[in-house]
Amino acid sequence: MKNLRNRYIRQWRDSATTTWRMALTDLERQDEPRTSVRDLSDRASSRPIEFSDDEDLQFLRTEKRVPVRRGALPKKARSRVIKAIILVVVITVLCTVAAAGYRYGIHSWRFRIESSDNIEITGVQNASHAQVMDVVGADIGRNIFFVPLDERKRQLERIPWVESAAVMRLLPNRIAIHIQERTPVAFVQIGPKTNLIDAGGVVMGMPASRQIKYSFPVIQGMTESEPLSSRAAAMKIYNRLVRDLDSDGSHYSGDLSEVDLSDPEDVKVTANNNGGAVMIHLGAEDFLPRYKLYVTHIAEWKQQFQNLHSIDLRYDGQIIVNPDANQAAPPAVEQTPAPQAVKPAANPVRHRAWKKK
Repeated sequence: MKNLRNRYIRQWRDSATTTWRMALTDLERQDEPRTSVRDLSDRASSRPIEFSDDEDLQFLRTEKRVPVRRGALPKKARSRVIKAIILVVVITVLCTVAAAGYRYGIHSWRFRIESSDNIEITGVQNASHAQVMDVVGADIGRNIFFVPLDERKRQLERIPWVESAAVMRLLPNRIAIHIQERTPVAFVQIGPKTNLIDAGGVVMGMPASRQIKYSFPVIQGMTESEPLSSRAAAMKIYNRLVRDLDSDGSHYSGDLSEVDLSDPEDVKVTANNNGGAVMIHLGAEDFLPRYKLYVTHIAEWKQQFQNLHSIDLRYDGQIIVNPDANQAAPPAVEQTPAPQAVKPAANPVRHRAWKKK
């Protein structure tokens, strides 16, 4: 390095000397004073040139550029490749962790349902707790991640009292079940059995718990082989009947003990009063005004007819008394006595659920 510096110093000194000599020659040709120029030349030639450090060498001569070796890929493409490699590494690590967690979850005892204490059931009041446990009890001893939640939900909703069910996993080893039960609106007599029925026509049976009392009319006219669609259509008529009778706030539906829906064009209700039970033919519409007519005149009719068992209010301006006693008899006006009716076998009463003591 020292030799190289001395070399540059000599080259610069020779170049400076040559420059000053050429300048001196030009001045002599122009007849300028020689002493001043020569003195200046002598001063320049005799003045030693000193360099304090290597940084001053860059002003003496341009250094030779060192060629830079370029990569095989452009800088932008190389950056993309690096990012792709990092992404692949991250995904690989995450997949490895997930696989390890999955193996641990399916084999660890911590995620096993040990007993029925690990199954929480809420919302069950009328449905049988045993029926619910028959469905979910098969999962005792099973890993919680292998419990088919959708299948258990469908099985629970097949229970007549269950309208909807929600089945959830609670880590590490618990199952939570919430039951939404159906709301009964009436009793229904199908054959010799009397059960509760909801507004959609689903027969639910009697409640498993006798702690809740129900007081509803008994619906007649349904058979055991009747499909759900037929029962649903009949229950629409019943729902409209109850809604109309209670629309003015009088709650006349509480007076009914039986409702016969066997004929959609002639809804027959049995009402209880002080004088006994009376069957009323209300037809298929105008339930409230026809029933109000019955309430207004029942005391008067009781005085006129000693054996009053049924009244037909389907005809405008005419009231037929005891129409079921003689089907061939012509309709009678309100003031005209009707044929005596045959006494029914028993007076229907309002069916109530009994409370277990």
